[in-house]
Amino acid sequence: MRRDLSRLFYPKSVAFIGGNECALAVRRTVEFGFPGKIYAVHPTRKELGGVATVASVDAIDGPVDSAFIAVKREPTIEVVRALRAKGCGGAVIYASGFAETGSSDLQDALIAAADGMPLLGPNCYGYVNSLARAALWPDEHGVGLVDRGVAIITQSGNIACNLAMTKRALPLAAVITAGNLADVDMAQMVEALSEDDRITAIGLHIEGMADVEAFARAAAFARERRKPIVVLKTGRSEQGAKVALSHTSSLAGSDALYDALFRRMGIARLFSVTAFVETLKFLHHGGPLTDNRLVSLSCSGGEAALVADMAEDTGRGKGGGVRFPAFDRATRERVAATLNEYVSIDNPLDYHTFIWRQEDRLTATFAATLSGGFDVGMLILDVPTQAHMSPEAWLTTARAFKAAAGQTGARGAVVATLPECMPLDLADELAGAGVAPMCGLDDALSAFEAASSIGRAWARPEPTPAFLKPDGGATREETLSEFEAKALLETSGLRVPNGEVVAASEATAAADRIGYPVALKVSSAAIAHKTEAGGVVLNLAFREDVKRAAGKLAAIAPEVLVERMVTGAVAELIIGLKSDPQFGLALVIGAGGILAELLKDTAVLLLPADRGAIQRALASLKAWKLVTGYRGRSGDAEAVIDAVEAIARFAEANASRIVELDVNPLIVLPRGAVAADALLRMRQP
Repeated sequence: MRRDLSRLFYPKSVAFIGGNECALAVRRTVEFGFPGKIYAVHPTRKELGGVATVASVDAIDGPVDSAFIAVKREPTIEVVRALRAKGCGGAVIYASGFAETGSSDLQDALIAAADGMPLLGPNCYGYVNSLARAALWPDEHGVGLVDRGVAIITQSGNIACNLAMTKRALPLAAVITAGNLADVDMAQMVEALSEDDRITAIGLHIEGMADVEAFARAAAFARERRKPIVVLKTGRSEQGAKVALSHTSSLAGSDALYDALFRRMGIARLFSVTAFVETLKFLHHGGPLTDNRLVSLSCSGGEAALVADMAEDTGRGKGGGVRFPAFDRATRERVAATLNEYVSIDNPLDYHTFIWRQEDRLTATFAATLSGGFDVGMLILDVPTQAHMSPEAWLTTARAFKAAAGQTGARGAVVATLPECMPLDLADELAGAGVAPMCGLDDALSAFEAASSIGRAWARPEPTPAFLKPDGGATREETLSEFEAKALLETSGLRVPNGEVVAASEATAAADRIGYPVALKVSSAAIAHKTEAGGVVLNLAFREDVKRAAGKLAAIAPEVLVERMVTGAVAELIIGLKSDPQFGLALVIGAGGILAELLKDTAVLLLPADRGAIQRALASLKAWKLVTGYRGRSGDAEAVIDAVEAIARFAEANASRIVELDVNPLIVLPRGAVAADALLRMRQP
């Protein structure tokens, strides 16, 4: 059941309890034209921000929907208790010095005093909500009055201030700081904002989440409500994770697992503040894209080459990148008819300057180009903004593109390669016509990639992850022998080599039964990494070879595993299961063999994972090219997917017991895929 935060974020009456910070927040709310009742509370001051005060919360003579509390941390608890008794709809807790500094007892007392009343914070800057004309905010901000726009939630007050002051034509409807997330969490805020039809997209700056399952449910609700979400998450690096923990008492968690969750739920992750802002702006002007097919227009061959090269660099976050497909014949002919014979009709298109300053001809060229059925058309245009320069010719070009977008109904964006070359007046004019004014070429391409990744995810929604975790009944962990691990995995459908565990002295007889060539390995659960211990001998083709190898291995362990040697490998992959306290079991797929840790070519999937998700994860690997075809050889891709599905089935059937699993390598053959080695640790009663 979703929590009702409507009184907290959309109040009809507000109370400010405190001193200087409250005086500022009162002024911000008055400046916004807040239509409801404003109460100011201070024991000695006569007024706060021009509003007459009362001495205590008890002296307020009317209902309070939302409150901003900016007093020291100890008296904050008593103020919260008084507001709760008054039936307040929620409060912002400005004070710091709670769980982020180790004072969990004080934070617990705060929550107890609220007794169910929603609390934002503590250690929280508050919020600005243009749609409610409310600014429970003790600082400057640049949020204007809008009828619809994007909302941003951040755990950092300073980042919130920066975003609220941006001059990038971002249609910002609300900025909310979350602080310690002691009560109202990210998931509840996402659900509350998703219910507002005026919110066009939601941006989240996340340091960590205590309840990823609740967040996944909120993300699913946002998707149902067609609210695209973009994320800027810190804690990727070891140092970043440490700062996140000390800053807001957040556990950064495994970054790869957060990535997997975001992909599963159709959330786009950005890696810079500017790309985050530009993506939100682009999503406001038309929502997600169906695909990643772009067309670029510029009057410069240099810009055309530059944007083509930059497109090659997209997809680094495994979002699929963007591409500039060639014109189809009909579009090529339409575009060529508007230009002279000196212009090469390619995508990206350099339309030259033959038609510069000629609005009708520019409009014709742009309309012909935009009619080609691309997902978005972009005009690269940097407008002179210095006082002594005349921008008229550039404005003519921008208006021609705006007209062409209107004529064709195509999704359009005007992109300034340098953010300072997008005048705000022009940005507002373009935005009013539904054309996205984008600041920065690199960030614009990131925005287009993010919008297309969201659109494709929405087109094939996957189930919310199951977050498979231990049931708490097991008391010890045990590492199984390789033979035992493979036997268990085989029951779920994973193909393994024929093999036997025997005394070292009986290895030759076992090899005769199995057939040559064979591999010999020490069989001991105590030796996890047999290669490093010198416990593996491969490709033994004769009885004498087996006898000598078994004699050497007997010095390491009394028993050996004799297996039929897997030959004809096209590629080696690793398939693993990782157990995380927040996310439960996750499936890890990557380039395998002895260089797996060095290459770090991996993809992570949360369970359950269907065949399509597995195929997309495999396709994201650099090593997958070896399977699909490289230098005249290819492997059995369907058998690899079957193997991953088998391990996923094993995981779901044994989720409460699995600690970790490594199948490394899974040897990919021209026909088939075989698990050549397996390490499995399980919880035992």
